Amino acid sequence: MTERDPARQRVLDAADELFYSRGIQAVGMDAVRNASGVPLKRLYALFPSKDALVLEFLRERDARWMRALADHVDARPTPEERIIAVFDWLHGWFSEPDYRGCAFINSFGELGTVSPQVAEQARHHKQAFHSYLTQLVEASGRPAALAGHLALLAEGAIVTAALFATPEPARQARDAAHHLLHTP
Repeated sequence: MTERDPARQRVLDAADELFYSRGIQAVGMDAVRNASGVPLKRLYALFPSKDALVLEFLRERDARWMRALADHVDARPTPEERIIAVFDWLHGWFSEPDYRGCAFINSFGELGTVSPQVAEQARHHKQAFHSYLTQLVEASGRPAALAGHLALLAEGAIVTAALFATPEPARQARDAAHHLLHTP
């Protein structure tokens, strides 16, 4: 079984769609089997438990999310434009028809108190995002503390956009970030 195993990828794709749209606790392994078309025996050979599948779902989603963000942001020519591009990318994400908020916040809310591994994956994702913002801020020559402010703006926008089913919080956070960048 390699990382590029098509059955493994079908299971992960199905789990991603189901866990994100319905919630982790609401989805059983039978639903993953049905959605992926992978026999239950093979599914359990790939992922010995639902917990193992959940953790791999979160790892894969983290890598994909961070890569998509960086691809969008890194295409901007100046450090300041790259910072602002974070919020433009969030707006695009929030505008997706299946946007349901942050999978890491959602999974932490569902399982964070009973699964230290899920809680750790959620913290890892948020720390990676904060580190990425810190790199962008440092490249702009601004004080490192700005990264924390930007992270709070982004995280607040992520939650607010999910609660109110609108991408507008990304624009509001973008405007606030622009203001912070131009405040001495």
